[in-house]
Amino acid sequence: MRRDFRPKAKPSPKPDIADSGELTGTVESVVFHSEDTGYTVCSIRVRGQRDTMTVVGSCPAVWVGETVNATGKWIRHRQHGYQFQADTMECVPPTSAKGIERYLAGGMIRGIGKVNAARIVKTFGEDTLRIIEKESKRLEEVEGIGPKRRQMIKESWAEQHGVRDIMIFLQSHGIGTAQSARIYRHYGGNAPMLIREDPYRLCREVWGIGFKTADGIARSIGIPEESELRARAGLVYVLQTMTEEGHCFCPMSELVLQAQDLLGIPAEILAEALNHEIERRSLVKDDDRIYLASIHKAETAIVEKVLRLLQAPPAFKPIVVDKAVPWAEEKMKLQFAPEQAKALRMALSEKVSIMTGGPGVGKTTIIRALVDVFKARRLTVSLAAPTGRAAKRMEEATRHKAKTIHRMLKYLPKTGRFEHGPDKPLSGDVFILDEVSMMDVQLMNSFLSALPDQGCLVLVGDTDQLPSVGPGNVLADLIESRRIACTRLDTIFRQETGGWIVRNAHHVNNGERLELPDSDKLSDFYFLDTQEPDEVVRRMLHLVSDRIPKRFGLDPTEDIQVLTPMRRNQLGADNLNAVLQDRLNPSGVHVERFGRKYRVGDRVMQIRNNYDKDVFNGDIGHIRSVSEMEQQLAVRFDNRSISYDFSELDELVLAYACSIHKSQGSEYPAVVILMTTQHFKLLQRNLLYTAITRGRRLACLIGSGKAVGMAIKNNEIRLRRTGLRLRLAGSGL
Repeated sequence: MRRDFRPKAKPSPKPDIADSGELTGTVESVVFHSEDTGYTVCSIRVRGQRDTMTVVGSCPAVWVGETVNATGKWIRHRQHGYQFQADTMECVPPTSAKGIERYLAGGMIRGIGKVNAARIVKTFGEDTLRIIEKESKRLEEVEGIGPKRRQMIKESWAEQHGVRDIMIFLQSHGIGTAQSARIYRHYGGNAPMLIREDPYRLCREVWGIGFKTADGIARSIGIPEESELRARAGLVYVLQTMTEEGHCFCPMSELVLQAQDLLGIPAEILAEALNHEIERRSLVKDDDRIYLASIHKAETAIVEKVLRLLQAPPAFKPIVVDKAVPWAEEKMKLQFAPEQAKALRMALSEKVSIMTGGPGVGKTTIIRALVDVFKARRLTVSLAAPTGRAAKRMEEATRHKAKTIHRMLKYLPKTGRFEHGPDKPLSGDVFILDEVSMMDVQLMNSFLSALPDQGCLVLVGDTDQLPSVGPGNVLADLIESRRIACTRLDTIFRQETGGWIVRNAHHVNNGERLELPDSDKLSDFYFLDTQEPDEVVRRMLHLVSDRIPKRFGLDPTEDIQVLTPMRRNQLGADNLNAVLQDRLNPSGVHVERFGRKYRVGDRVMQIRNNYDKDVFNGDIGHIRSVSEMEQQLAVRFDNRSISYDFSELDELVLAYACSIHKSQGSEYPAVVILMTTQHFKLLQRNLLYTAITRGRRLACLIGSGKAVGMAIKNNEIRLRRTGLRLRLAGSGL
């Protein structure tokens, strides 16, 4: 934890106060406050004392103007002089008009800045806080405050005090400020009651709260170590952890053993708890395999829907393929290679089909041809992809509207479901879905369940890329089941600017060494052999901020994406984002939350699906404004501006750099890829292949030749436990 934010000062004379005991004063400034731990450094003024005093301790929330009652002792810090080290800190709102004005002007309440704070206190004096809490309608008597702002102030006041009450409760059980705010947003004022009833609901229901946190609370409030509640929660947690690793199920014996290692509970208790979870239908036993109920439902429903699609006749008369293929060639002014023509024929004649292959093999060309042929028949064609960037690429290539799957299905926040599903299928004749390798079983189930049985379906993807982040290996399983017609394209056609990106992607995929162009020639692929992490960072910064923009005319904050295998360590995305922000966007209006600075102009990424805001995991935007008074930040995603309360900023991370996994489905004008032996645990062929294929015009690889060689050689892809392939292969038509 960084604790060097305190201002350096000469040692001051020791205050005329006892070495230990109590201290009461008004907060003059908050020097540092950790959202995660509550660690606080603040400057307070004690009545009758000329100088301010530094108080250091742990406090859920503290604001300028409040009165702090602290217990603890005085210590002398070697750098900062005398300071009061608090064992407890209690903050209460001020009572004087002057204190209330400073309190409200400190930015804690949305809709109140310095000007409005002065106006409100001038109108209501020492009665201000009671008016805000009990008679907020009267705030409209104040100049500049209308119904909308008054409502904002009322809601913000209630939220701040609700969060503080919950923080006090949770902090006593070891929960930090950031997590407390997240819990309050989910449960509101009922949080303490619900948590006392079942603390383990936190890891099931609140994003970002893990089992260990919930287990710590449970132990703190007295839930026995061998209770069935803890055993059931532990079993579900182990299974959830496996789904996060991509698995759909776990063998029963292994599940019990892993839960026993985690919890230290006898196997007999765990076996009984498992039976109860199965009876409650939160878990499903399928032979010896244990599934989360939602995953089992998705896997079996995919099989049922695929079979229905294959059996149902299409809604239109068969296309005469022998005429359609030459017609498409003439329209597009090209001649298809034999395997391209084969793929086009298959997609035009089969009810459900799959087209797979790497970069530059003509998948996009076939999609364009399909759209042209189907539209010429006056059929309704719908294009979709898992991410916004992939949908945008699809749209640009075909000149036909494409949507993300989430937007196509239309999520309904009030019900927590998609508008389109089995009871209200999508309308249309043909559905073409790209980047299918990114789709997990749950998203694929949602998509397929919304298709009309008479619709034709074309699935497009690259099985050699990284599999989906979520559970399952859908594209590979569908292909390996051999129940769906499939064409694999493997002849390279795209050779733009020498085609070194495409060429090297295929070299990597085939387990071959990189092929590098002459260093004195302009190319689309470069490798900078660099060993030391410090030098890797230095060269990366030079490329992004200077070399690439000058030589290729690309914008470093819009067009260049740094990719790395992991989030943590010196060459992880978190640290790289900090150094890139300092280089590319070092100053300006900003807010600091959750250990990160969010500054106007920063490139940011959404890291969870937020259906209410209609933004999704992996969406990238730019911060356009930061308002301390409104306590909101606005992000521009494509052509839409989305507002975030400061308390919601844990959903956003800086995106100058991101993990290679997070880049799936996206394509950037230029990518700078870092790969060293520091990443040795993650060095795999499909990781490097995915990274290289994200670059459209340029790919620069920085790292050690040894690490790159390790990645190319390592093709031991960890098999995911899924039942989709066997279910589909074993089902009868």
